[in-house]
Amino acid sequence: MIRLKHIISTLCLIWIACFVANGQSRQERFEAIEKQKAAYITKQLRLTPTEAQQFFPLYNQYSKEIRGVKSKKSQGHSNGGNRGNSFRPGNDVIEYDAQEVDIKKKYRTKFADVLGQSRASQFFAVEQEFIELLYKELNSRRH
Repeated sequence: MIRLKHIISTLCLIWIACFVANGQSRQERFEAIEKQKAAYITKQLRLTPTEAQQFFPLYNQYSKEIRGVKSKKSQGHSNGGNRGNSFRPGNDVIEYDAQEVDIKKKYRTKFADVLGQSRASQFFAVEQEFIELLYKELNSRRH
């Protein structure tokens, strides 16, 4: 019951963030969602103020590196040329995926220094949960 209540409150926060974001620029929407994501992570991982102060600079570096790889991956994929065949030399999707895994491994170690091994590993599940909740909210708003 508590878990369901938490999910409902989280969805409400995401919905509010999306609703408020309608009149904002893309950058402002991104920042609003990132703030909600930080609040979600803080709550789910039960970060103390001291842990949050140490964790979020690392998280921001991690996010920047992951976004960089995802951006390169999507740019390479979308510039494919021939329809149905987006592969180009130097555009190895698996290599981008491997880079993402390497970044996650590197930051799991750094996160563990602040949060301990268990919560450092849990972070990736929490991050994915937030993304899934965000997608569900966006999809429900489209229908």
